[in-house]
Amino acid sequence: MKKVAIALLLAGAVNAPASANDSTAELATGGLVFVKNDDIEMRAEDLFISATQIRVRYRFFNKSDKDITVHVAFPMPEIRIEHQDQNISVPTDDPVNLLGFVTSVNGKPVATQVEQRVAARGIDRTAYLRGLAIPLAPHLAATNRALDRLPRNKWDELVGFGLAEIEEYDVGKGMEKHLAARWGLQTTFYWQQSFPAQKETTIEHRYKPSVSGSVMTSLGSSYARNEPWLEDYKRKYCIDRDIMNSLERARRASKNNDAAPYGEERIDYVLKTGANWSGPIKDFRLVVDKGSADSLVSFCGDGVKKIGPTQFEMRKTDFTPQGNFSVLILKRLKQR
Repeated sequence: MKKVAIALLLAGAVNAPASANDSTAELATGGLVFVKNDDIEMRAEDLFISATQIRVRYRFFNKSDKDITVHVAFPMPEIRIEHQDQNISVPTDDPVNLLGFVTSVNGKPVATQVEQRVAARGIDRTAYLRGLAIPLAPHLAATNRALDRLPRNKWDELVGFGLAEIEEYDVGKGMEKHLAARWGLQTTFYWQQSFPAQKETTIEHRYKPSVSGSVMTSLGSSYARNEPWLEDYKRKYCIDRDIMNSLERARRASKNNDAAPYGEERIDYVLKTGANWSGPIKDFRLVVDKGSADSLVSFCGDGVKKIGPTQFEMRKTDFTPQGNFSVLILKRLKQR
């Protein structure tokens, strides 16, 4: 994919490196994963990406002369808290349906099954945690409260297994010790899908993306010009001179010597997750919505067209997706 930046004055993006207490990290999400079958081709994929929702619509065709049933899965990104100051973006508080995932086939809702597995140091500890009546979602406060209630001999056991870490901090009552989850949680929704012979099947799903952000962007700041992360950041989001100039003008107009008046949001989407159909995607359409007309947005693509005040479209034929697709939205901050 040729890298071309899409830079327009609007608002909302991801941030350059910032301190842990004012930034969050996004989790890369993707589409459906299929058991490989050479008789099922993807005629079209329509992908919509915004900071509030990801929607995907697939049109499949079974080119064989008999019905085919395959396993279809939607793997959510692994949830893992590795240290005390880490903040990750999880859009819901649901301990199972972390992203609010829903799907339908030919317009009718699908009843999916779900599997959740916990691992630490490469060992499956799902049954162990369930035996202790500990919730499996490591990022939720309820999980850490349940860990704190365990007897002290269990604290040592969980730490020894790499499942938890003892944190010490003061919440107004003096220094206290608390047990904090450190395992990884993998959640997968799945179902068996039938594709009738010589017919088209439409599968749609939607969910809330993991969106990272920061209060202020480091892009365009005087201190970031020689920082080593800047070039990698520009390559990832195809940030061009127009965006950098816009940030510089906004910084000067705000009379702020340190930063432009923009906050950040970023979204990572794994394009290659579903590449198990027969041949390339015949018709691929991507729409990115930056959310607000006064934001800046940047991502890598070619042939991109503006189709609305906040939306940009890219189309491909015979498209074979590769790697991740990353979107940076810079949101204009309100001046006081």
